[in-house]
Amino acid sequence: MTLKDNILEVFRGEHVAAVATVTDGRPAVRFMALVGLDDLSLIGGTMRSSRKVEQIRKNPEVALSIWSGKSYTDPYVLIQSKAEIHEDLETKKKFWDPKLEPYFRNPENPDYVVLKFVPQRIEYYHEMSRDLWER
Repeated sequence: MTLKDNILEVFRGEHVAAVATVTDGRPAVRFMALVGLDDLSLIGGTMRSSRKVEQIRKNPEVALSIWSGKSYTDPYVLIQSKAEIHEDLETKKKFWDPKLEPYFRNPENPDYVVLKFVPQRIEYYHEMSRDLWER
C-alpha cells in the first residue's frame, strides 16, 4: 500500500477529529465530525456562528488529529491544513447529511456552513514509525 492509501485507511469516511484553531495567539481544540475524502481533504458541517468559524476567518491555518480508534497501537494522523468556509447553497446541499437535521433542519439554514480542510502536511504514525506526506 502507498502512504496515501495508509492515510486514507485512517480517515476515509466518517470520523471524529480533534480540530485546533488559533485565537489571540492561543490554541483552541474541539472535536468535530468529519468525512475524509479520497483527495485527502476532510469535510464537516458546523454553525456559522461558532467560535471556530470566526477563528478560521481570521486565520485559516488549523491542525487536526485523527486516530483510527480500535486499539491504542492503531495508526493515527496529524494534519496541518488550510481551512475553507463554504456558505453557498450548492456546497451545503452536496455535503448535507440527514444526521444534521436536529441541528440545522435543512441545508438552506443560514447558520449551516461547510468547513473543508485541505491538508498541506500529514504525519502518518504506525507502530514505531512516522511517514510524512506533503502537498
